[in-house]
Amino acid sequence: MAAIRLGKNHLRWCYECNLPILEKEECPVCGSPTKEVVLTPPGDSRPAFQHDIDLLRETLDRDYGPGAGKAVIPDNHIVILSKAPSLDRMDEVVIDGEVIASFRYDMGSGWKFVARMQGAYRIGKCYSKGFVVCHPDAVKFVQESKNLMAPGVVDADPDIKFGDEIIIVTPDRQIVATGMAKMTGPEMVESTKGVAVRTRWYRPEEFNDLTDKENSWDSAVKANESVIKRRVDEATSFIKKTIEKNKLPAIVSFSGGKDSLASLLLTLDAGLKLPILFVDTGLEFDETVAHVHDVCQRHGLQLIEEKAPTDAFFGNLVYFGPPAKDYRWCCKTNKLGPTVGAINKHFPDGVLSFIGQRKYESEQRNSKPRVWRNPWTPGQVGASPIQNWCAMHVWMYIFYKQEPYNVWYTRGLDRIGCFLCPASDLAEFDIVSGGSSRWGQWNDYLEKYMEERGLPKEWKEYGLWRWKSAPKSIKEEVQRVSGKDVSELTKQTKAPEKGPITIKVQDGYSPCVVGYSIEAALSRPIDLEKVRPFAHAITWIVPDKIEGDYLEMGGATLYAEGSIISKSGSELDARRTIDHVFQLIMRAEQCVGCGLCAARCRPGALYMEDGKVHIHEDECIFCRECFGPCPSVNFARGEEFEQ
Repeated sequence: MAAIRLGKNHLRWCYECNLPILEKEECPVCGSPTKEVVLTPPGDSRPAFQHDIDLLRETLDRDYGPGAGKAVIPDNHIVILSKAPSLDRMDEVVIDGEVIASFRYDMGSGWKFVARMQGAYRIGKCYSKGFVVCHPDAVKFVQESKNLMAPGVVDADPDIKFGDEIIIVTPDRQIVATGMAKMTGPEMVESTKGVAVRTRWYRPEEFNDLTDKENSWDSAVKANESVIKRRVDEATSFIKKTIEKNKLPAIVSFSGGKDSLASLLLTLDAGLKLPILFVDTGLEFDETVAHVHDVCQRHGLQLIEEKAPTDAFFGNLVYFGPPAKDYRWCCKTNKLGPTVGAINKHFPDGVLSFIGQRKYESEQRNSKPRVWRNPWTPGQVGASPIQNWCAMHVWMYIFYKQEPYNVWYTRGLDRIGCFLCPASDLAEFDIVSGGSSRWGQWNDYLEKYMEERGLPKEWKEYGLWRWKSAPKSIKEEVQRVSGKDVSELTKQTKAPEKGPITIKVQDGYSPCVVGYSIEAALSRPIDLEKVRPFAHAITWIVPDKIEGDYLEMGGATLYAEGSIISKSGSELDARRTIDHVFQLIMRAEQCVGCGLCAARCRPGALYMEDGKVHIHEDECIFCRECFGPCPSVNFARGEEFEQ
């Protein structure tokens, strides 16, 4: 996965004090030079909490033997995680100023500790599993970036399986390299040819062993106090100037996460007590709602709480089915609607909202200015005091203020949102399913949905409901793990194939994507082969060819299961496209034989035969004059039709 640089990496390290230092090239404590901790972009590092540390240790003990966890991550040492691009979740692990490993969650197998050389040196203190012993004569070849071949293997842990992460050692237990097993342990020892281990990290490094230099987050906060104060001074000045410039009532938009908490605290540091707007989507963690109320009560702040309708999500599932990364209808029903409603009700003349947005979060947020007019909430001016802060700035500030934060950060989540958000990783669902009382309801729904439509267990197991069109990388990973094509695992074998077609639509500017989008759901699946010829009225479609179980049509995508997505920078264009797509569906599936569309077709591409409309595909010139009043469309929408 490509690494995206969204801003400067501010994480540095003082090896004399064994402390993380933000921004400064000289340690504020001892005056020694600091060194940048090189992270994979975006480099948005954060503290590892005890849950993270326990999980790391458990994985190390499982893969390298009892005691490996404590040897690699001793008590009283700061551990930092930094999310890196991956198919699911992956964090680089930093301890004592060194990136010692990547901690990766793999589809189908779970967590893996992918050691780098500094991590391997630590494992080397006490490993009893996960090792491959290479012949001394093979060491130089491995260190020249060669894979370890089976003839060079002297011994191996017999429990090693294909695909395991392992360390390569010499007979006298010296660390040589790390890599991935390409054979089982017994096969490595018995084989006379073939690759035994594909090496990952192999160049010798000086072991930076600082295990005798204990540290703590209290010490780190104190060492970075000047940086925190400078950031706070700039942010509070920005808050005051923005209020003065915009002449609007000001609030803090509080989601219950760390970034909006930091923005809230900054308004307090600016000497303000602004009202707090919290939109309860109905999909929040119970602990998030409690945290929001606790923060407002503790600081004596007015809470404006807007709740999504009780059935806004689960009531709409019957029409739209599970939301997806590329089909986020829930953003409109549960987030956009309540937010717009709250703004219109409490601030009809407009409002200035301080929001915890940071450029390190995504390319979309990196491209936004620090103050902006919100396209999906008319009347709202958004402003971010922490736009240029990295996650470590935020956490250091919260620690400095000794402010309680959302408990879900201590349970393994690095972002807080809806408990079933389709943008979540499988790793996050693994955490949520084991710790949230709300997960059972969603799991039951997925089980029922799966059963009613004849979907295989892998559809839920691999989280394939999170896409309408899974990206190529996911398709390849599913194929590797399961041996099956994604199309096999997402094909609905029990879905209703007949009956009248009706449509339900959610539209608007989405807080989750760029531009205007419309998500629509039809009452039953669609025969794409019937629709394809008529789709020429919108754009050229290769005759007799449909890629996958969807049809792309000029800014809109129609899925065989009955979902439609239309996206555009213009509301008018998105609405017109969704209307045209629906007309094409009704033309293909439920033509009543009125002949209106054929009469409007000047080139004569559309013609009537056997009481139904047909098309000469090569004669369609995309003029779109065939679109207009249609009895089938009106009947499907429950409207009267006048001829």
